[in-house]
Amino acid sequence: MPKLRPLPKITRRRSRLHGFGVFAAEPITKNRRIIDYAGELIRNSDSEAREERYNADGAIWVFRLNRVWSRDGYVNGNVARFINHACTSNCWFEIVDKTIWIRASRNIRAGEELTFDYMTVGKRTIPCRCRPGCPNFI
Repeated sequence: MPKLRPLPKITRRRSRLHGFGVFAAEPITKNRRIIDYAGELIRNSDSEAREERYNADGAIWVFRLNRVWSRDGYVNGNVARFINHACTSNCWFEIVDKTIWIRASRNIRAGEELTFDYMTVGKRTIPCRCRPGCPNFI
């Protein structure tokens, strides 16, 4: 059986983009799995009220898996919920069954903040803060 490669070391700290962010504590190579986005598994029909409440606070914690299921990172989540959005990001996500893997889209330097495109659908009401003057909403 092949030996599993440990996940890279990451850390949560204050971000220039928004609140807290997640940063590489060591170099991360392109396409490497970094962390899974954990949280309560809920039906999409049950997530809408939560999403509205979180959006009113300027946050996005619910991650849609498919037409039926979502993960609520605010409930039983992990540090992945603090990965901020960026229009031009250094990570991407991969959904395997009901697990959401955050992966590096390029080589990432130690100390660099991890970001991915949230790809929000529907009403976009939160201003993007990925760079000064970004005109987009998430």
